[in-house]
Amino acid sequence: MVAVINVNECVGCGTCVDECPSEAISLNGDNIAVVDANECLDCGACVDVCPTSAISME
Repeated sequence: MVAVINVNECVGCGTCVDECPSEAISLNGDNIAVVDANECLDCGACVDVCPTSAISME
């Protein structure tokens, strides 16, 4: 499983970036979170902190 960002719900707050223990999430030029699937640990920490529920594990 890997974190997946719903780009229509992401507000670019960066909370997931700060919370990710493997630094697998970054914000792109449009301030939308992007996940590096190769670095994602499938821990779900980002899901728990996202204020708009824009992240799911798939």
